[in-house]
Amino acid sequence: MDTLIELRNTAVYQKELLVLSDVNLTINKGEFVYLVGITGSGKSSLLKILYADLKLKKGEGTIVGFDLHKLKSKQIPKLRRKLGIVFQDFQLLFDRSVRDNLMFVMKATDWKDKKKMEERMMDVLTKVGLETKAHKMPHQLSGGEQQRLSIARALINDPEIILADEPTGNLDPETSRGIMKLLKSISETGRAVLMATHDYALFDEFPGRLIKFEDGHVLATVE
Repeated sequence: MDTLIELRNTAVYQKELLVLSDVNLTINKGEFVYLVGITGSGKSSLLKILYADLKLKKGEGTIVGFDLHKLKSKQIPKLRRKLGIVFQDFQLLFDRSVRDNLMFVMKATDWKDKKKMEERMMDVLTKVGLETKAHKMPHQLSGGEQQRLSIARALINDPEIILADEPTGNLDPETSRGIMKLLKSISETGRAVLMATHDYALFDEFPGRLIKFEDGHVLATVE
């Protein structure tokens, strides 16, 4: 199996505050992984380490071939091109259309060929079921559609890993099921999906590996 993430004896800090200690974790291609624990247990902080929003100060960590301990600022954009990040609050650009939200990301990550950009945009919109909504503004979409757009944005550069931080947190149960089906289908294409959540209702219907955060530690890894 291809290892995409490996953490060894890793500590996670928010500024000078120790949030997690002695984290040991290996994630392989195609895995669907739940990070579970109460709010403030360190799930989001660990994700921030993985996409280099927080610096790894202690321990060893690699993600898609990048050494997180030695990562330089100029390497962070290259790392993030291999990751897709999905947030609870969508973080869309509300002053531009669905199409232009995706175009903005492609331009920011050095896409140049306009024909290929259009093709890729329609490809990811079709994958998330928004192929007829390219001209709409985000405020014209439902909450579930906005989250689908944020997943389309995460997929635009064909990432090896999706990092999803409470992606169903603001959605009703039925809409959440649709988002979960979409994320599961993404993992079945060989990508790893890491999803921070405290919604335990999802686990029975959408089985995955469970990683539990409690009292400053990653307590259990259950298949």
